[in-house]
Amino acid sequence: MKNITVAELAQRIQNGEQLNIVDVREAHEYEADNIGATLLPLSNIRNFEADAIEHLKDQEIILHCKSGVRSMEAGMLLEQMGFANVCNLTGGITEWRSQLGDKNIK
Repeated sequence: MKNITVAELAQRIQNGEQLNIVDVREAHEYEADNIGATLLPLSNIRNFEADAIEHLKDQEIILHCKSGVRSMEAGMLLEQMGFANVCNLTGGITEWRSQLGDKNIK
């Protein structure tokens, strides 16, 4: 699994890249703030419930959570499920807020 920094991800978003960003936090966290990601909680991934992103199996998927720990676990599980190009956002939303404030947070 690769890692991506907040600065790298923000630049790619700013460049208008079509990205597959997946938020592995729980629904209540996602509702409070998100960066336009698809919600797929780690609890679902732990149960091997990844149908919502199955079509992305051969594409890059950028995972994030609050701090980078849950997304790291989710990435390892997705790799075991055959996802070929998984990337973890280092520091998660906490690092995003630290570096960028509310930029791109909905």
